[in-house]
Amino acid sequence: MISNRKAMLLTRRSNRIPSDELTQPTWAPKRPLTKFSSPLLTATSRFSHFATAIPLRDTTITMADQAAQAPAPADGAAPGSNLQENSYDVEVQLSDLQQDKENPLGSATTFQELGLPNEVLEGLNALKFMKPSKVQEKALPLMLADPPRNMIAQSQSGTGKTAAFVTTVLSRVDFSQSTTPQALLLAPSRELARQIQGVITTIGQFIPNLGVAAAIPGAVPRGGAVDKAIVVGTPGTVMDLIRRRQFDIRGLKVLVIDEADNMLDQQGLGDQCSRVKGMLPKTIQILLFSATFPDKVLKYATSFAPSANIIKLKVQELTVKGISQMYMDCPGEVDKYEILCKLYGLMNIGSSIIFVKTRESASQIQQNMSRDGHKVSVLHGAYEGSERDALLDDFRTGKSKVLITTNVLARGIDVSTVSMVINYDIPMKGMGDAMHDTETYLHRIGRTGRFGRVGVSITFISDKKSFMALQAIAKDLQIDLVALSPDDWDETEKQVQKVIKSSRAQANFVPSATGGQE
Repeated sequence: MISNRKAMLLTRRSNRIPSDELTQPTWAPKRPLTKFSSPLLTATSRFSHFATAIPLRDTTITMADQAAQAPAPADGAAPGSNLQENSYDVEVQLSDLQQDKENPLGSATTFQELGLPNEVLEGLNALKFMKPSKVQEKALPLMLADPPRNMIAQSQSGTGKTAAFVTTVLSRVDFSQSTTPQALLLAPSRELARQIQGVITTIGQFIPNLGVAAAIPGAVPRGGAVDKAIVVGTPGTVMDLIRRRQFDIRGLKVLVIDEADNMLDQQGLGDQCSRVKGMLPKTIQILLFSATFPDKVLKYATSFAPSANIIKLKVQELTVKGISQMYMDCPGEVDKYEILCKLYGLMNIGSSIIFVKTRESASQIQQNMSRDGHKVSVLHGAYEGSERDALLDDFRTGKSKVLITTNVLARGIDVSTVSMVINYDIPMKGMGDAMHDTETYLHRIGRTGRFGRVGVSITFISDKKSFMALQAIAKDLQIDLVALSPDDWDETEKQVQKVIKSSRAQANFVPSATGGQE
């Protein structure tokens, strides 16, 4: 007697006919399907009886999409403008309707016309920033204008948001008063705080008396003073330092909150951010940045940063076009692990991040894969700060190429060699994981395809709940997803390998002496 799954497999194999002869389902693309698409897998999916299948996508990659880009330094200070950006529209909402939209400062096509300090321009030039990215082009003139105005800025992952607010901070600070804290930058994790600190020291490398203090757990000894002009930290530690009078906040001019949607919405962090803001000078300039701003959070953000200029993206432009988003139908949890091990050879072509739901499962999968002969590392919140720093540094430098982690690394972390992201567990939220988490999905996959490169994300589905969640995410983001077959491994490898090798070629690109675009 043939099992249902075997019968399904036989049906798939016997029905492999040219795509132009296939009777297209109502949800299929109107254009002919390319060899990248797997219509039979989706049309005969074991989930198709209760839901419309996830739309398929034409993932043909052209050389125009594969924008050549210089590699990022290990600290995450990636060049942000020596690239061919994917097209997307930036919507600017001015807080003051009297602002002159035709003013040259309203949109800057070069860094030179912004009036930046020479030392900052030297730092940008050293990183091969030849011209502003689209978000920098719109945001920098508004953030640098006098009198200072608040800003809420949304842009895709890997489009230069960090460089935008770092450039603003370096231009606002008076480094002749190098021991007076003047700028505070908040991030949701020590990993992201350390990365931002690295970007500041890289772009600001030519500034005399540049000083950046880390306000993360264990960085400032009890009784010690925060005595640098720029402070980067996590909200809880910053709040403690202020309360213990180790951090003099009276001279602060700028407050930056990175990953602001998460920082303002998450119960613990949101409360801490509000308390920190309440302690700061009322005249401080507030800059909120993130790749996502759900309507509920955006409404709160406008009260947190009153009278802010706002930069937004359309929903359909939230995902980076260079990321090939795929999914794989796994029969069960055991099969998920077996498929993950099969993918290991592809993970090692570049670097890869595997996202799981819990710390326990991250550690268990790492132990199992190591036992089975695969070299992988694991990082999550249960590790001490110094251990987390060392693990992430090993991943940045290529000593470790496959990293299993939780959502602690879902946001902001920039490692230029990451060519693949695997959602081993689909992101969920709410009591009992009742709802799909579109924002976390978007941030997770944004760890690849950064700065004009291409990359792959693969999401595992194993039951009705995960299928429905992924379908809802696809609907929210107005995207199509490519089905990968666990039963035709040669074809699956071919699809994924083509994208990853393109990504690797980009990461190894060395710019010309003039720094021009290729």
